[in-house]
Amino acid sequence: MGNAFFVVWRESLEAFLIAGILFAWLQANDDTGKGKRALFLGLGAGVGLALLLGWALLSVQDELTGEALEIFQTATLFVAAGLITQMVLWMRKHGRTIKARLHADLSAAAEKSGYLGVAVVAALAVAREGAETVIFLYGLAQGGEMQALAVGTVSGLAVAGLTAWLAAKSLAKLNIALLLRLSSILLLVLASALLVAALDRLIGAGYLPPLLDPVWDSSLLLDDTTKGGKLFADFSGYRARPALSELLIWAGYWAGVLLAWRRTGRG
Repeated sequence: MGNAFFVVWRESLEAFLIAGILFAWLQANDDTGKGKRALFLGLGAGVGLALLLGWALLSVQDELTGEALEIFQTATLFVAAGLITQMVLWMRKHGRTIKARLHADLSAAAEKSGYLGVAVVAALAVAREGAETVIFLYGLAQGGEMQALAVGTVSGLAVAGLTAWLAAKSLAKLNIALLLRLSSILLLVLASALLVAALDRLIGAGYLPPLLDPVWDSSLLLDDTTKGGKLFADFSGYRARPALSELLIWAGYWAGVLLAWRRTGRG
């Protein structure tokens, strides 16, 4: 539940903020009200595209069985981990200019294609966030706890809306930039956990040699098979008895992320 809540909160918050930026531009530049109606149609279309992706993923899963299904689900975990990492690094590099970029895109679209252009910009902006959320949730769903996933999704969406509303109304001293920076770090931790989960599947299926298994056994300190240990493991990627190949890939992931983090910070 916690992972689903956090992912949906973060992605939905970005979508709400994007919608707010577009609405504010139209508020200042559109006296007819037609642009706002196009905006809402575009936002709805973006949500629809994300739901369509979810339906497509479930449809593909229903057609697969056995080893093919295992490969598909494992690949989805890798894709989800990669998308989270890419999104965090992209936001770190472009977050300061995203408002200006959206305004420029909306202005150009409105000039070239009128209200259809406004709807397209809104749809693509929201569809991107929604598609990422769908893939993340599909990856998290590999754990099988669908009820907890559903509760986390709904509550994350509600809290994201509340967060955006409080920020817009200045009813609370919310430092959105700080929230996004902190959540970015947590998202990278979650991405590494999805990566480890995918590696577990590869080792279990015999596609990835463990090299040395286990490297150590820290189950006396924290057993990842207990309820509390499993919650921590699902979020952080912790393993009480890790394989060497898993540790090497995990370390390589974080080395690459830290290098990219420093480079994007200079941009």
